[in-house]
Amino acid sequence: MKVGVGADHGGFEMKEQLARLLAKESHEVVDFGNRIYDSDDDYPDFAFPLARAVSCGEVERGILVCGSGVGASVAANKVSGARAALIFRFEGQERTMTLFESLKKYTTVVADTGDVEAIARHRPQDATTNPSLLFHAAQMRAYRHLVEEASEQALKRGGGHEEMAEEFIDHLFVLFGCEILKVVPGRVSTEVAASLSFDTAATIAKARKLISLYEEKDVARERILIKIASTREGIQAAEFLQKQGIHCNLTLLFSFAQAVACAEAGVTLISPFVGRIYDWYKKENGGAEIALDKDPGVASVTRIYNYYKKFGYKTQVMGASFRNVNQIIRLAGCDLLTISPDLLDQLEKTEGTLVRSLDPINAKASKDERLHLNEKTFRWMHNEDAMATEKLAEGIRKFNSDARHLEGYALSQVKQKVA
Repeated sequence: MKVGVGADHGGFEMKEQLARLLAKESHEVVDFGNRIYDSDDDYPDFAFPLARAVSCGEVERGILVCGSGVGASVAANKVSGARAALIFRFEGQERTMTLFESLKKYTTVVADTGDVEAIARHRPQDATTNPSLLFHAAQMRAYRHLVEEASEQALKRGGGHEEMAEEFIDHLFVLFGCEILKVVPGRVSTEVAASLSFDTAATIAKARKLISLYEEKDVARERILIKIASTREGIQAAEFLQKQGIHCNLTLLFSFAQAVACAEAGVTLISPFVGRIYDWYKKENGGAEIALDKDPGVASVTRIYNYYKKFGYKTQVMGASFRNVNQIIRLAGCDLLTISPDLLDQLEKTEGTLVRSLDPINAKASKDERLHLNEKTFRWMHNEDAMATEKLAEGIRKFNSDARHLEGYALSQVKQKVA
């Protein structure tokens, strides 16, 4: 059955739970909003569109949720052809909120996967992809049609096998991105090859190419984040792209110098890697676990968030690369958090209410002074951070290795088509 759902802030958590439950029962769910928790929204904005959809047959049934249910029911009944009835629960039947629902009150949740079905199941706001995620997703039978379409586009381009493989990858990224955007209301991040991390001009050219492919699919550039490594060259490319209206997600961010440079460049979003920072310090400590309140990855993101909010930077902070749920909990309130399906499952299955850890008002008490970095001071400050220099270099190598696997797969697909 095709079911429409809608809710204001008074019913947001329940609406989200109902939508996931209906999807798991194989119903097609159409969400009329609100897609994010907004304490200032009002039920008529969602009740009228949903009631009209029921009236004209766009959906077979509709479920509206507000604080009491009365207002939404009255509003829906004002639409000709729609009939709404009030359903409520008696006292004592309240359901405990899950950690996932509680987190979404403070933070935009992003799915870190290329599996469109997993994204649809968890209903995040945004999603991120990378070569490794797409390589695994491309092996799934459900996405074979995307592989075939990318192969056909590579054949049209022609040229040598390597050139065709590159074309295949570009189209595969965009095709998966388009599928993801069908199930998330926000944005998808699409990655520029790690091999271009030290080439500003090539990064700009690849970003423009990816955006043009999205626009050929009628996807507005506002819904795309171009993911670029946070090298000096990558940050320079992002600054140029931002001025052209191309939004960027600066990844592999480990040092405070990188964060400051990204903010000064006016990039849309940064992705500091919580788990990889933790891994480095854990290894330095001989493999011993680090206490929750001393987690260096959490501390890094907290410092960056506070600095941005204290000085009014518009760049958003998206914590990434989590090792456990506790790291996520301690960053509740961060602008965005990109989370793997396994950890999303844990958050959804665990009851509880989170306390907001990061808050723009409390950030004003940050002791950091405002910095302005030229190339010399950026490179020196970043170089002084042993963890950051090591993890950035390692991350680029790993991302490049993952890309090589995807390129090998692309070459195999191209050769099959050419043969």
